[in-house]
Amino acid sequence: MSLSDEADFTVEESMLDPIQSGTSILLTGEDADTLRTVFYRLIAPDEDERAVVLATDDRGSAVKRQLRSAKDGADERTKVQTPEGGTGNDVESIDDLADLTTLGMEFTNAVAAAQQETARFRSGILLGSTIAEMAEDTRSVYRFLNSSFLTELRRGDGIGVCAIDTSADIGADMDSTISGLETSFKAHIAVTVTSPGEATLDVSGLPGPNDSVTVSL
Repeated sequence: MSLSDEADFTVEESMLDPIQSGTSILLTGEDADTLRTVFYRLIAPDEDERAVVLATDDRGSAVKRQLRSAKDGADERTKVQTPEGGTGNDVESIDDLADLTTLGMEFTNAVAAAQQETARFRSGILLGSTIAEMAEDTRSVYRFLNSSFLTELRRGDGIGVCAIDTSADIGADMDSTISGLETSFKAHIAVTVTSPGEATLDVSGLPGPNDSVTVSL
């Protein structure tokens, strides 16, 4: 690791080594439920951190429940933005996923507010593929991610995860889209379900001795 452990973000030891601040992770796979499980294990904040989650397909209560399952108290340290509704001070309603300008401003403002509480943050989008389905074209999605998601990671003390359901119909070639996104993200984790209750993570761009990790779900 190039930075001290104090600057790294911890995840389950059985899954990945601590992740360096500033790391952006592209998380891909064709099973949405498995993607959710891995996503929340990566994004659940520790006690000295805050998180912002843009959840395109889940209600705020479902997001909070998944966070709580991933790490004790993580739900209380997370702001959720979703078009699916929900209650609570930390759940914000999103009106239109296709309006990427407004969506980007709201997401950026939420991440900035999280950093007012504590410098360290985790930000996540679940699912980026749903945004791509709603958007006018994939180029606008690239612009949204670069201006509103990745920029905060370059200048703040945080990590970010964008999950893509590769089985989704986004109106463009999925393999080409993933290849294009890989050029903007520092790391890529491809998730494959190998058996009931188990998945393999093919990892690139992250520290650790293994490029392939098997995890229990």
